[in-house]
Amino acid sequence: MQLSAAPYEERLTAPRSWWLISFLVGLSLALILLPFGTLPMLAGLAGGTAAAAVVASSYGSIRIRVVGDSLIAGEAKLPVRALGETHVMDSEEARAWRTHKADTRAFLLLRAYIPTALRVEVVDPEDPTPYLYLSTREPERLAEAIAAAKAAV
Repeated sequence: MQLSAAPYEERLTAPRSWWLISFLVGLSLALILLPFGTLPMLAGLAGGTAAAAVVASSYGSIRIRVVGDSLIAGEAKLPVRALGETHVMDSEEARAWRTHKADTRAFLLLRAYIPTALRVEVVDPEDPTPYLYLSTREPERLAEAIAAAKAAV
């Protein structure tokens, strides 16, 4: 089967404030190295900022995609035939499902800086995972893409 263009793709990028924090980490390292001279201070500024930016970028590089007949969320890849109902969650409901309502067997793709989420039931009898909790900025669109992929299968 030929895979069609992705009807849904989202990268869970880190918020802009994290880039400011990356610069502040570099500035802190520069101040620590200031007693050793100007060159170590500049190296600390550049190196600390770069290291913190790499961490922020890698944390925000997770993707959620619906491609062909599969849902790919981070490292998880499930065929859409193994997925059941989708539940769009606002910020309050999403917080409840990642705290006191959470199941320890569930697959959680959490990003604390994204308030909304989508909960997708897993109906595969051989999979012990009861549901997927996916932090997403556009839960309605993701639910529609999963429904469209299911209809195409």
